[in-house]
Amino acid sequence: MNERERLLAMADRVLRLEAESIAALRDRLDDRFVEAVGLLRRCRGRVIVTGMGKSGLIGRKIAATLASTGTPAYFLHPAEGVHGDIGMMAREDVVLALSNSGETDEVLAVLPAIKRLGVSLILLTGSTASTLAGQADVVLDVGVGEEACPMNLAPTSSTTAALAMGDALAMALLDLRGVRAEDYAALHPRGSLGWKALGKVGDLMRTGDTVPVVREGASMKEAIEEMSAKNLGMTTVVDASGRLVGVITDGDLRRHHLSHGDLLDRRAGDCMTANPKRIGADELAARALALMEGVVTSLVIVDETGRPAGVIHIHDILRAKII
Repeated sequence: MNERERLLAMADRVLRLEAESIAALRDRLDDRFVEAVGLLRRCRGRVIVTGMGKSGLIGRKIAATLASTGTPAYFLHPAEGVHGDIGMMAREDVVLALSNSGETDEVLAVLPAIKRLGVSLILLTGSTASTLAGQADVVLDVGVGEEACPMNLAPTSSTTAALAMGDALAMALLDLRGVRAEDYAALHPRGSLGWKALGKVGDLMRTGDTVPVVREGASMKEAIEEMSAKNLGMTTVVDASGRLVGVITDGDLRRHHLSHGDLLDRRAGDCMTANPKRIGADELAARALALMEGVVTSLVIVDETGRPAGVIHIHDILRAKII
């Protein structure tokens, strides 16, 4: 076996073993998982995640996931805990500890403080007969048959399994709390996550005099002038009452010119696309983008009377980085 084949074989082994470690957790889902979720849901304080070494790194990610999905949480380094940081823990908190062996000295050292405060303890471990397991209120078995490390030493499969179980707890809590996309985005106000979930059509649409409008009886010369003046590659077409009846786009101009020749003496109502796509001002801009892509470049927003209230162009959404 050459070096290339050996590298690919090793990568395949790692991915297979780690995938198997996650798949094995599915058969262990039972009332203990439900009880753990219940403890976390009823927590009136914060979820304190703790663990040492690689388990601690996984714990930091689990704490971050919980916090970002509506469950107040923070990570407590157990070694720092016994040097004063345990003071951050309060009686209404719940501790979520990670220890593959269940015998981690630093985690065991904070156990007396946990018990003294009467704080509930949930343990993710690979050893359900360990010292920590014997002291925990709920034990979730995340043990693996084999580490992906070829020496079966470096935490690999075991940390992957613990991370996946942490995600399962967080997502179950998210579902129970009824967290919506808007709630999630409120915790991510910067960047594309926030914009994607919170950005509304009404925040980005063109309004007032920037909206191109012609009557259906207007000449195509007038329609083209309006399209050129408003620079959106389209114009709305309204009836005598001002209600939207159609749109004319650059594509319509080309198609009608090829089919009927000179357009300038024709009427807007003859060349428009009737019943155009539209969207509400309160809808997500991400949905507007989904409606546009590959089909149109603009959507019309109408008011309660059916009159054009605004237009949103695909470039408005892309500039706002809702992608």
